[in-house]
Amino acid sequence: MVVIDVQNLQSGFSTEDIPLGKWASKALELLGRQDAELSVVIVNDEQIQDLNRKYLDRDRPTNVISFPQQEGDGPAGEHLGDVVISIETASREAQDSGMNPDERMLQLLVHGICHLVGYNHEGVPDDMARQMEEAEENVCRMILERDA
Repeated sequence: MVVIDVQNLQSGFSTEDIPLGKWASKALELLGRQDAELSVVIVNDEQIQDLNRKYLDRDRPTNVISFPQQEGDGPAGEHLGDVVISIETASREAQDSGMNPDERMLQLLVHGICHLVGYNHEGVPDDMARQMEEAEENVCRMILERDA
């Protein structure tokens, strides 16, 4: 069973009409994780900058950060971790690229989930980075096709 906890910790943007939980469930299913739990947390730029500074030593806002629960000696079980998305950065990126803001949120959500299930694109060989990019594109495409 897939369990998704979505929390909106910012007040500048409404997320009521964005089906984040539904998308996360579909993404996990498409990535072969039918028994998984994860949290999706929506924040603003200031909040994500605080997390980026504290945990990644990068003092700037970013679009998405994944916090895996399954690394190292952490708790075992089905909880994959947390995907934290800055809706402010996502909205700016969507506007700058002429993209639908909800579609950008989907991309960032899927990117974060891919990290939680073991994909990586930083500090890995190009073929591994391409595998993550292809997985993201395929999952996003399939979710958008189902929602169309």
